[in-house]
Amino acid sequence: MSALEMFSIRGKVIVLTGGSGLYGRGLAALLAEAGATLVIASRGLEKLQQVAAEETARGFAVHAEQLDQADEKSVLALRDRVLAKFGRVDGLVNNSVARPMKSPDAPVSAWEESMRVNATGLFLVTRAFGEAMCKSKSGSIVNIGSIQGMIGPSLELYAGTNMGTPPPDYFFHKGGMENLTRYYAGTLGPHGVRVNCLAPGGFFNRQPEPFLTRYSEHTMLGRMADEHDLGGAVIFLLSDAAKYITGANLPVDGGYTAK
Repeated sequence: MSALEMFSIRGKVIVLTGGSGLYGRGLAALLAEAGATLVIASRGLEKLQQVAAEETARGFAVHAEQLDQADEKSVLALRDRVLAKFGRVDGLVNNSVARPMKSPDAPVSAWEESMRVNATGLFLVTRAFGEAMCKSKSGSIVNIGSIQGMIGPSLELYAGTNMGTPPPDYFFHKGGMENLTRYYAGTLGPHGVRVNCLAPGGFFNRQPEPFLTRYSEHTMLGRMADEHDLGGAVIFLLSDAAKYITGANLPVDGGYTAK
């Protein structure tokens, strides 16, 4: 295998949870362009079908599937459909996230819903697809975490904006994702399955000034991320070039956490 072939995911069957949102749409496009047979899955099937149609029109293999990741029956049904259709699954990207908690004083029901989807759901999807990969003795799981799973809130960034104080649930479940990555790296590793986590920094989404200026100044590259900045690291971790990397948490944050 040549050096360039090691970095290829062409022909690999990859499941991406989400696929139409802030991170997901860019990841779907890049994974498709990289030659993967891509399955995008979430509750918003209609949006995913539009993404699949757009990527198919560009000549890529993208399939939309229904998934409620907080429902074990839905998770297992997706896994079984993927295996029935493609015979295997080579990679899983845990990207889907729910944001029901909008402020620190939101009702406890919003916290509980966040944990149901983002903690329990993450566990269900990882366990189900991890079991399938173990049977084939290979595979790569990439969890899309956040720098907010590594650090506390920088409240000074939000001063003078209408963004409010970020709620605690995201910090909690992204921090948990980082250590769940290590757990499954340990338990799935003997079966040839790798598990890693990425910690993206801030993603440009038309945030108000002065947040944009303050955040950008806090990075080493002087800007927020765009839709092209996360895909390269995901593709690398899914590829054979990363075959000796597992249990890692890789910041993709323009140097934010290193400054």
